[in-house]
Amino acid sequence: MQTNHTTHTTFTSETTSSGSRHRAPSAPRRAPGRFLALTSALVLAGVVGGLVGAATHEDQPPVVIEQTQVRHVQTAAPAAASALDPVTIGETVIPSIVTVEVGSDSGGSFVQTGSGSGVVLDRNGNIVTNHHVAEGGDAARVVLSDGRIYEAELIGSDELTDLAVLRISASGLEPITFGTTDGLTVGSPTIAVGSPLGLDGGPSLSVGVVSALGREVQTGPNTVLYGMIQTDAPITSGSSGGSLVDSTGALVGITTAVGVSNIGVEGIGFATPVEIVERVTAEILATGSATHALLGINGATAYETTDDGGMKPVGVAVRSVVAASPASEAGISTGDVITALDDVEITTMDDLITELRRTGTGRVLELSIAGGDPILVIPATA
Repeated sequence: MQTNHTTHTTFTSETTSSGSRHRAPSAPRRAPGRFLALTSALVLAGVVGGLVGAATHEDQPPVVIEQTQVRHVQTAAPAAASALDPVTIGETVIPSIVTVEVGSDSGGSFVQTGSGSGVVLDRNGNIVTNHHVAEGGDAARVVLSDGRIYEAELIGSDELTDLAVLRISASGLEPITFGTTDGLTVGSPTIAVGSPLGLDGGPSLSVGVVSALGREVQTGPNTVLYGMIQTDAPITSGSSGGSLVDSTGALVGITTAVGVSNIGVEGIGFATPVEIVERVTAEILATGSATHALLGINGATAYETTDDGGMKPVGVAVRSVVAASPASEAGISTGDVITALDDVEITTMDDLITELRRTGTGRVLELSIAGGDPILVIPATA
């Protein structure tokens, strides 16, 4: 599997320190050129080893396939809804955005040590934020956009996708409208709404576009985010756990990471896709935790040689199959090239991991194999 990482760029966390509410916190001390996460704690263990079984893919040579016939799946984009102006979007979205204050309960008094952002999921008081926001203290409070403050209960947290759900007892909540990333393309308008720097006075709004899709963001030695939405909508310290919405005001991602170089913030932000957010939060609300799909393969991106001597990614080549795993039981073999998962085209190892994170466990998946019949597999729970 080939991975390209930007030199001298760091992904840093977005939780703000209560002792310096108007200044971004100092980044954890790491060597230049490392990728860090968005908030006070860096989370997200890489799925490559646990979920699909490819552990050290960066150092593996590419798999080259000579003129393999690959099935390419075309998916129709949904009809575009009417775009709204930023003022209207702000009026719609801001009531759904909260500030999450984390700290400790000292003798019945809340002592704040950091802050992030959150998004109202429903009228029952459930709020999604980042795992690294929620783990920043042993107590939490939520400040609504109208200034009301409530004690928050942690319902569950998922380190792998950096998502967590808090719950408050409050009336008059305005849930966010869930959208989809299916219609997003590079250049699509995006608006980030969060609580940067923990500033008083309610959420902040910034406008930008989708800069790239499907980004792999390595925020630590064993910490990788997959399928991320890259945007140039300004995101800063304290925005972690906030919303990235499309031109209709619908949620397309939860802001999670920013790019920082040795000269400062580079104006590159990343959001976790809404499909992953929706699945993980639903599982947390149902069971208190989230599960993830395990196939049991060791794979790498497969490349096809082109007529002009180039190479293009065309799927995931299975290097080995774990014994007694879902992959082995389904009949997946070494040398198979996976080209689609449930009619979603797979061209890279990152694609496969991202789709498994979106899909989760509990149902039969259809894997398309280059030059062969589709294979049905029921992933195990990792």
